[in-house]
Amino acid sequence: MPQAASVDPVVVHLDEAKILKLPERTATLVVGNPLIADVAVQPGGVMVITGKSYGLTNLVALDRGGTTLVEHALQVQGPRERVVFVYRGVDRESYSCAPNCSRRIMLGDTPTFFGPTLEQTGNLNTAAQGVQPK
Repeated sequence: MPQAASVDPVVVHLDEAKILKLPERTATLVVGNPLIADVAVQPGGVMVITGKSYGLTNLVALDRGGTTLVEHALQVQGPRERVVFVYRGVDRESYSCAPNCSRRIMLGDTPTFFGPTLEQTGNLNTAAQGVQPK
């Protein structure tokens, strides 16, 4: 018997993951808008939901016959704590402060902040893997 859609949305924070148990007999998972959230199936009957951008979408689990086993609303929200936003007019910059503040790349940051920060982060990650940055 199909389960009704959950009343309260499953809340996931941007750039974080949440683990949920899959219903038995799940054969297919469908995410309404994969730009908002991503789902990965893991061993042991669990799924990992990752928040990719702000918004509301849904997740549907189907059995092999296409019957809906469960449907959840997925709500991706901004960071929970230790984030400081600096506004210069309409331009926004984001910082993680734990306890010292460092640049953080977030949706909505001004391009002149986002681009260089993303490039530096990519170069740092590349160097950490032992590859010379371009």
